Amino acid sequence: MLALSLLTVVLGGCGAPPELEQQSAGRSTPTATAVPPATASPTPPTGLPLPPPTGLPSTPGSGAVAVACRNGPSGEQVLRLVRGSAGVLPGDTGVRVRSAPLCTDDWQYTVLAVSGYEDLTVVSQGRPGALRLVTAGTDVCTIEVRTAAPTGIRTLACDGTGGLPGA
Repeated sequence: MLALSLLTVVLGGCGAPPELEQQSAGRSTPTATAVPPATASPTPPTGLPLPPPTGLPSTPGSGAVAVACRNGPSGEQVLRLVRGSAGVLPGDTGVRVRSAPLCTDDWQYTVLAVSGYEDLTVVSQGRPGALRLVTAGTDVCTIEVRTAAPTGIRTLACDGTGGLPGA
């Protein structure tokens, strides 16, 4: 009996609220509400040049693209970095510079040919006399490169493009 009373109370609470029942009892047909017409967003006039995008540097060497390093480091300096204290390659491994360092700001991107292995990509940072190895390997799109490297280096390391053609 208690269960039946509880079920009646619970189910009795279901249904339309009294306000809606009173409104619908007085109306015989539903009314439609008007929707304001959609307005078209303004479009810029055609034939006028658009302003250049802001926020991205557009001159070579300013971060947008990587270019041949004018003030170093040289490929040999990058080789010494990889073989030296970084210990990425043993001293007796046959290595040559396949792609001379490309620079953006104080970041460098270099590709080394390693005898009997895939090319080794090196991302370094710093001045020629004080290079720091950021990463080296076949996939150099690391968190540090993605978050800290200039656009030109990040594009080379993560997308395989971004160097200035012929540079």
